[in-house]
Amino acid sequence: MKAVCWHGKEDMRVDTVPDPQILNPDDIIVKITSTAICGSDLHLYGGFMPTMEAGDIVGHEPMGEVVELGSAVTKFKVGDRVVVPFTIACGECFFCKKTLYSLCDTTNPNYEMARKAMGQSPAGLFGYSHLMGAFPGGQAEYLRVPKANVGPIKVPDGIPDEKVLFLSDIFPTGYMAAENAEIEPGDTVAVWGCGPVGQFSIQSAWMFGAGRVIAIDLVPERLQMAQQKGKAEIINADKEKVHERLMEMTNGRGPDRCIEAVGTEAHVGTGIDTYLDRAKQAVMLETDRPHVLRQAIMCCRKGGTISVPGVYISMVDKIPFGAAMNKGLTFKMGQTHVQRYLPTLMQKIVDGEIDPSFVITHRAPLQVAPEMYKTFRDKKDGCIKVVLKPGGVV
Repeated sequence: MKAVCWHGKEDMRVDTVPDPQILNPDDIIVKITSTAICGSDLHLYGGFMPTMEAGDIVGHEPMGEVVELGSAVTKFKVGDRVVVPFTIACGECFFCKKTLYSLCDTTNPNYEMARKAMGQSPAGLFGYSHLMGAFPGGQAEYLRVPKANVGPIKVPDGIPDEKVLFLSDIFPTGYMAAENAEIEPGDTVAVWGCGPVGQFSIQSAWMFGAGRVIAIDLVPERLQMAQQKGKAEIINADKEKVHERLMEMTNGRGPDRCIEAVGTEAHVGTGIDTYLDRAKQAVMLETDRPHVLRQAIMCCRKGGTISVPGVYISMVDKIPFGAAMNKGLTFKMGQTHVQRYLPTLMQKIVDGEIDPSFVITHRAPLQVAPEMYKTFRDKKDGCIKVVLKPGGVV
């Protein structure tokens, strides 16, 4: 089969690799009909994620048709259309029983490697390094899906791929970000980063009762989408001083809830800390660029909540923790417990409450994935979200 494989920094290739096989009784094989490039895939593309190896198949936002079943699979039949969560969960361990699926205790075969890096191991993830289990990803023609009785969700008849594809990651991620923000009715919510996760954080903030949503970015196309599709007020961080503007907009109090949907590769802002982060990262004195996290801490109102769906890899520097402590801030974060949200969010799509396909700006065959990675990374041609079609039809 054809698959998008990592071969080093800024070196994605479409290789011919062996087709996946059933390895365990609860596996299924899915023929991929749609898959997407995620913002966190750019961390792989940029060489920021450790423990990648040449030839690793990437991608964690797939869906398709079940073509083969393990003997213990009871949830699906051949021919079912399914969306596959990026998190792999057993459904039976201490954490899964608490619906903390991204913290599953049993699905990362490289548990010891992750334990040494983080203290304990989170769940295995598709297409996201050997630290996270070395599972082949979904930017491919076929995908082996372990723990199939727990993970994927069946797509109702008549619902096109593009309406449900983002249940694999970014819609539940934005929704959990809003849930973690602990939004109370009428709250002012500030969202840093208007990429796909930020867009779904904005949409979800309204679902949780926000009174105002303020979107912060420096890419005009993303801000325009946040304003037009998300009904958000906007701040262009390239043209305005974010802290001063947020204070003006909130009568000096600051936003009640802050969602940091940027993560490790912060480009939002031109302050000296941004340049210092880049310099330290270049000489391996720091792994992440936390400019936005610092800014959110300084902007959030006293007693407020900071939700972090943005992916971080390891070490961050110069965090104003004294400000966070003295302001009484609450932090909530983590990889998304996708399985927890799938029924609720699928129903919202079926009921017409939301059509997640609004974020798609580019569609392309799988064969041109390397070029699309560059387009997405460089934000060329108004690129906000790329959907890849292994079948070649776009």
